[in-house]
Amino acid sequence: MPYPRREMTTPTRADAWALLTDWTPSEALRKHGLAVEAAVSWYGEQRFGIVEPELIDWRIAGLLHDFDYERYPDTHPLRGAEELRRLGYPEAVVEAVLGHGDHTGVPRTTLLARTVYACDEMSGFVIAVALVRPNRTLDEVDARAVTRKMRDKGFARQVPRDQLEKGAVELGVPFEDHVANVVEGLKTVRGVLGL
Repeated sequence: MPYPRREMTTPTRADAWALLTDWTPSEALRKHGLAVEAAVSWYGEQRFGIVEPELIDWRIAGLLHDFDYERYPDTHPLRGAEELRRLGYPEAVVEAVLGHGDHTGVPRTTLLARTVYACDEMSGFVIAVALVRPNRTLDEVDARAVTRKMRDKGFARQVPRDQLEKGAVELGVPFEDHVANVVEGLKTVRGVLGL
């Protein structure tokens, strides 16, 4: 069933969650959205001092960056961006979704877009590292563990290593600090992630 059209002046986190669950049947991809949302909102609040109501856009952009992937893998995130515009989401959210991967060619001109880009692949990689640690917990993940696994080309091979580093550079954050920041953000939803 298509997501119902309604005019939104200020989309809520609940609206974004409803859109994600409607378009994304995969529990794994939903959890990825929650993970990126947590990392992006942690950065917004803790590192950049973003407050409500703008912080809602940060949460929504992180949550929805991949929401169209299962429906339209060949045109992701272009189809998703069309839907977000149709539903009245802020252009800052749309631009962050469009810029979250290098494949789109969309420049990341805002801090929000750079943050979503930096947190997307790093969140997934940090979780993968946590899952192979002895206790399967985020408490065992640090920059050294992440760097070691980055050198192992067979580990999480679908994750572009250059994007992990480029994200930190675009944010102007040292790589080690970026890993620590993403870990802290992910800890805010560790129960949902099982870590």
